[in-house]
Amino acid sequence: MAYIFNRSDQKNLRRTLRKNQSSIERLLWSKLRNRQLLGFKFRRQYGIGPFSVDCCCPEARLVIEEDGDSHYQESKIEENDKQRQKFIEDLGFAVLRFTNKEISENIEGVLEIIAKQLTNKNNLT
Repeated sequence: MAYIFNRSDQKNLRRTLRKNQSSIERLLWSKLRNRQLLGFKFRRQYGIGPFSVDCCCPEARLVIEEDGDSHYQESKIEENDKQRQKFIEDLGFAVLRFTNKEISENIEGVLEIIAKQLTNKNNLT
């Protein structure tokens, strides 16, 4: 099996995405970084196959995606998100998606959902 995580040919793209994150991505990342949530290590702009996900906890096999307005405007984008999510789930990752509005208006609720997923996944192993 080919190496599919953080492929070196996509390193510059991931670096650019980290440098140009939105204020919503910054808010979410400020709550997940440095093992702040139940001691789990998250990585941002983590490469999985041809995709770069917003946040990932490889240990818990959990991906968190922040969906900006563009994710809901065009059916093509929505279809791409479905294919991307299926690819990631087929590798054994759970995917949680949150809208900008959910993150900006209810960050504590978002963190509770993520913590619940981390706890549930951790109890299964």
